[in-house]
This record gives sequence, C-alpha cells and structure tokens, in this order.
Amino acid sequence: MFSSLFRSSGRAVAQATRANVAATPEMRGALLQQLRFLNVHEYQGAEIMQKFGVNVPPGLVATTPEEVAKAAKAMGGDSGEVVVKSQVLAGGRGLGKFKSGLQGGVHICKVEEAEELSKKMLGEILVTKQTGEEGKPCNQLYIAKKVSLVNEMYFAIALDRASAGPVIIACSEGGTSIEDLAEKFPDRIIKVPVDIFEGITDEQAHKVVEGLQVTTDKNAAAEQIKCLYNMFAKSDATLVEVNPLAETADGQLVAADAKINFDDNAGYRQKDIFAMRDPTQEDPREVEAAKSDLNYIGLDGSIGCMVNGAGLAMATMDIIQMHGGTPANFLDVGGNASEGQVVEAFKILTGDAKVKAILVNIFGGIMKCDVIAAGIVAAAKQVDVKVPLIVRLEGTNVEAGKALIANSGINITTADDLDDAAKKAVASIA
Repeated sequence: MFSSLFRSSGRAVAQATRANVAATPEMRGALLQQLRFLNVHEYQGAEIMQKFGVNVPPGLVATTPEEVAKAAKAMGGDSGEVVVKSQVLAGGRGLGKFKSGLQGGVHICKVEEAEELSKKMLGEILVTKQTGEEGKPCNQLYIAKKVSLVNEMYFAIALDRASAGPVIIACSEGGTSIEDLAEKFPDRIIKVPVDIFEGITDEQAHKVVEGLQVTTDKNAAAEQIKCLYNMFAKSDATLVEVNPLAETADGQLVAADAKINFDDNAGYRQKDIFAMRDPTQEDPREVEAAKSDLNYIGLDGSIGCMVNGAGLAMATMDIIQMHGGTPANFLDVGGNASEGQVVEAFKILTGDAKVKAILVNIFGGIMKCDVIAAGIVAAAKQVDVKVPLIVRLEGTNVEAGKALIANSGINITTADDLDDAAKKAVASIA
C-alpha cells in the first residue's frame, strides 16, 4: 500500500537535500515549497475527513457573494455569527493581507455582514508569509459554523525516515505553528511511530489521547485518532496536520482546521481526491510542465536550465552559481523524453521573461543525444528562441547529436563539458 508513498517521499527529500548544498536561501525555499505533492483546500480536506468518520465543524463552500449569503444563513446557528475563511493553498491566512487592502484572510462576522465582506475577498489576491509577494487568488470561501472551542491541541501524521513509517506527532497545546510549540512546550510533544503493516493499535491511540491531555470521553477520542490514521493510510496521504484538534463545549473532539497532502504517485488510484486539484493555486509553468510529464520548478534567476536527471540538474545549477550566474529554474526532462517534450520544455523556458539565456545539459544514457539534439533544433525553430542557447551533449550517439546541431543553421553555442557550458552561459548575459 505504502510503496509509492515512500518512493515519492524519498525522491522529494533527496531533491531538497541536494538543493541545500549550494543553493541560495531563496532557491532552497522555492525547491522545498514546490515539491510535487497534491495539496487540497480546507473545505476539501473536511469532506475527505468526514468520509472517514472524523468530526469536523459544519461548513459550506461558496464562490459568489450570493452563495455566501445563503451559506451564512445556513451556518449562523444560535450565535448569529459565522467564520468566513479564504481558500488559498498557503498557511498564515489569518494574518495575511489582500492586495485590495483588506487585512486578514479569516474573519468572524455576523450572518448579515458575510455577503458584503465576501465581495472584498472573492477574486482578490491574498498575500501570506508562505505565498511570497505575488500572493494567491482567492476564488472560494469556506463559510463555517462558529464553534465554541474549550481546549486546542496539535495533531499530525507524517512520514518518518528514522522509523521507515508513519509517525504521529501530538501536543497538548495547539492553535499555533509546530515550530513555536516545539520552542515553547518541547516537553509536551510526543511522537508515536506506527507500523505500516500492522496499523495503529488501541494502545497507541490511547497513548496519543493521553499525550493530548483530552478531558472529554477518552475512548471516543481514541476512535477519532484511529479514524485520522485510517484516512492517512487509505488515501495515500503524505501529511495530515490538524491544528487545532480541539474539544468543543459539548464534549466532542473535532478537527477544527487541517492541512492534508497526498502522494502524486497515487493519483491513478485516488482519482476522486486528485480531481480536487486546483491549478489556479499552482505556478502556471509547473502546470504546463506536468501536462507534458516534465519536472519543473521556477526560480528567480536568469539562466534557464534543461537537463535530464535530478542530480545533473542540481550539479548544473551549482556550477552556474559558481561562475557567477543564477538559475531560472529546475527543469528535468527525464531519461526518456520525446522530441515533443523537448519542444514543450523550450516553450516553458522561453515563456519566462526573466530567462536571458538557456543552458541545455544532457548526458545520454537511455536518453540519446541525437534525439535530444533533434528536439532542440525543432524547438529552436518552432519557438523562435531569441536568447543565447548553449548546449552540452555527452554520451550515447553524441557525435550524431553534435552533427545535427552543427548542420541546423541555428545559432547554437556548443560546449565541451559542463564547466565550459556554465562559463559560456554566464558570459552570454554579462
């Protein structure tokens, strides 16, 4: 069940680790934040949790002010108030700010005020500490019932490399980031590794409940912990973070807010979940790259890179930096790319206004140099590349590949090795 989950996690960690070797802080942040795991909106996470028997506060999603008004009336309850939550795939929504000027992406308001408030949120760009200055569009609002929470806790299930399996992380304090909790209350955090074949046991569930210091029905709370683990395992999640997991005034344990990530390798068997993907929250270049089965991560430099293999891509980025340049992206065409994929890769690279030069670095193994060369020539003709193009080829059919480039009639600078290629790329925009 978990084979693809661990394969994806290992790949992601390896890429992030390699990126940390010589990348700038900005590049490391981009690489760490944009590893390709499916992230779903809060309202979608609530729907998934409910299917597995997890208690969540009642709520309705709305995409127009009129829908907001109806949802607010339905969720108002005795308090006459609702919680209006912006739905963007980033943390720190409550402290974020809309570019329109409205402070905060989460508001508690009276039922009759919700519609007018929504007009300042829907269709606007929300900037949080995780979105960067560009922010993310808010196209949906989650109108939730205002619930009286008497005790807030932290709960998460993540993948642990040390135990080679899932680990439950719990803290009797909640409502703030786990980093802050670890600093302020390190003695209140417990970790419970779970055997992926055996699953969570009653004893482990009760251990988590004790660590959370639940004051209501402990048996019912243990069942909720098991439901959360069951969801994690059966939906191919890579992360379930419930913050806060809370006790309500009527004695229920509820997942008041949750972040859930899913393994992209499991898309073929989690079709309903992956149908929830919201491309408006992703870098459009990454969306286009994924359509062509290319691995792409946009960065802030000026030299576009097209490479086959993650390790070679990292090495290429490092050497560009060593010679004074800055990479504009991580683009891995893989070991068996077609000519069409190479053309699409060039379209993505040339579509980035920050790219002032393109460096192609291919080591031919499974990927033959003549195939990549044909793709480069075709792409250069189709896309009309107007920036310096530097190509380094080595490996299978390299002489045939070099001949194709030499006879193409296109202004392409060739390089003998990676160091030479990086120097020429940096010099071309100096």
